[in-house]
Amino acid sequence: MTNRLYVGNLAFDTTDDALRRAFAECGEVVESKIVSDRETGRSRGFGFVEMATPEAARQAIARMNGAEVDGRSLRVNEAEDRKPRSDGSSSRPSGGRGDAGRRGRW
Repeated sequence: MTNRLYVGNLAFDTTDDALRRAFAECGEVVESKIVSDRETGRSRGFGFVEMATPEAARQAIARMNGAEVDGRSLRVNEAEDRKPRSDGSSSRPSGGRGDAGRRGRW
């Protein structure tokens, strides 16, 4: 199991900090990132959380999948790498950003 989790069904006003605080109850959070629309900057309703250990990630899935944050019931599971595109363009990890080199991993 990896330490990186997909978090879906987020409220559009949930912040990176609120996501980090919610998952900190399950163990050390290395990074949290809510994915935003490139053009509008508005949340796309999902994000990623990286836990410090696989055990913390397992605990986070068990405790946070279905838990309510900002009035929404979360969907939490292990993040998967994005599949290659059929047009032959390069792929990046799911939720990754084209400008990841400038802003960090996500």
